[in-house]
Amino acid sequence: MPQHHHVLNAINAMPRVDILDSTTPLVPLKQLSDVLDVDLWMKRDDLAGPSFGGNKARQLEFYFGAAVAEGADTILITGAVQSNFVRLAAAVAVRFGMQAILQLEQRVATADALYHQSGNVLLNRILGAEIISYPEGEDESGADDALYARVEELRSAGRKPYVIPLGENKPPIGACGYVRAAGELAEQMPKPFDTVVVASGSAATHIGTVAGMKIYFPSTSVIGSCVRRSLPLQQVRLANLTEKFNELVGSSDFLADDDFHLWDGALAPGYGKLGPIARDAMMLMARNEGYILDPVYTAKSFAAVPELIRAGRISRGSRVLFVNTGGLGGLFAYQTDLAAMISGETPEEQTGK
Repeated sequence: MPQHHHVLNAINAMPRVDILDSTTPLVPLKQLSDVLDVDLWMKRDDLAGPSFGGNKARQLEFYFGAAVAEGADTILITGAVQSNFVRLAAAVAVRFGMQAILQLEQRVATADALYHQSGNVLLNRILGAEIISYPEGEDESGADDALYARVEELRSAGRKPYVIPLGENKPPIGACGYVRAAGELAEQMPKPFDTVVVASGSAATHIGTVAGMKIYFPSTSVIGSCVRRSLPLQQVRLANLTEKFNELVGSSDFLADDDFHLWDGALAPGYGKLGPIARDAMMLMARNEGYILDPVYTAKSFAAVPELIRAGRISRGSRVLFVNTGGLGGLFAYQTDLAAMISGETPEEQTGK
């Protein structure tokens, strides 16, 4: 029986639209369970929503709910060049007859033409989105400000824009999508997991998963694997956004700092770059279960499972859920790095031939 009904009531009262085509599968990973000595399952949110899907589809149900309620005709969003969030927003905008304006931030220092032309960038163009650039990289407040400046231009032209913000100064509306995901999980698997492992980047999925587990499976521990910032920086972000989430659902003491657990062992060499621990996790999944993970999010988040089992933070024999948040839309933008990974060479060695 779910707890904290007042939180659920607050979320259910928020405007929301349907974006997911169906419930996403919950699948056992039998070979990896034997290899890692745990009862390992995967929630396939890589199948959520259109155009290669992903976890952001659950978040966008609430952002587009608000946009539709306001009568918006234009969506503006900012993100990295290969952002899955941006690509999904463009696809969902098409569904609702809106124009998408995508601001791509130069967060990853690379001259690889594939990174700037293939993957999600190519999909954004197929979807008919307007693409603008923000060259400053890691500058959330500045990137959001640039969007709001564009909003004023659009309003002057008679348009009705809606901004999906990135910075910490706005409530994480998208987190509500993962409270709903926990309810979906409760219907699929009434027996609780001991540990849930999920990516922790913008933090909305992480916060929503923690909130959902607290409601439906309070004994379950959620571990967020850092994919964008180091553990200390991500702790600060979580604290800020958790306070705003509690305000959003009208419960100031619902989530607390000690509800959150982080690991950043696969983050190196940084956001959008593939290191050896994430590479090994990607190969482990591919060559035991046949699922392909992406180098930016899911390889780094799944890496927490074998690494934390080895470290003793995840007990052998326990029930573990890995949330596959998707990201395959950007896979081929990393073709150079992936080819090097398969051959065992560094990207520099691969391109130097």
